[in-house]
Amino acid sequence: MSTAALLEKDRRTQAERTALSDAKMLSAAVELICAKGTTRTTLKEVGELAGYSRGLASHRFGTKDQLFTFIVRSVGELWLKELRLAVRDEVGVRAIGAAVDAHQAFITQGANNIRAFYILWFNSIGPDQGLREVVANIHHRRRRDVENWIQKAVVNKELSSTVDYRGAAQNFCAAIIGIVYQWLADPENVEHIRELHTILKTQTALALGKAH
Repeated sequence: MSTAALLEKDRRTQAERTALSDAKMLSAAVELICAKGTTRTTLKEVGELAGYSRGLASHRFGTKDQLFTFIVRSVGELWLKELRLAVRDEVGVRAIGAAVDAHQAFITQGANNIRAFYILWFNSIGPDQGLREVVANIHHRRRRDVENWIQKAVVNKELSSTVDYRGAAQNFCAAIIGIVYQWLADPENVEHIRELHTILKTQTALALGKAH
């Protein structure tokens, strides 16, 4: 094997080791956040629970805020993949309905990582600018997705050209966060969360001038 090939193998091995440690620390941090909250979760405990030295999490992330940003980014990317699979090429009311159904499944079946994600989401109103910017970007991306689905349906003449796509998207995203807050407060009431998602689909369809 050539020197270049050996070096490439070493790089892949290091990348794989980093990915594995990141995954383990993500899992450990999520468990601690859900059990103890963000304030009482420490980098030392994250490293130890992940099966590494107490200093590895500090070395990898530097601060708790950077760890929390990593969690939000990681789970946010997972949600984006789920959303794309659910919506596919649908537009308008059909796309929104598929997204709502996917979100319901995501929060009710996603266990602790989704709960930690949204705990950190609401914590982002605090002083950490990095986390706040990441959450803001995710929120803006959600709103743009909804706007795009509606605009494509207008182009396809499935919706009226006079529809308020910006207002509908803003109301939709605000309603999703409201549902999430109720889920965090009462996660065992799955039927209520399902009902809220169904109501959101109906109300959004009506707002867009389409019977659900």
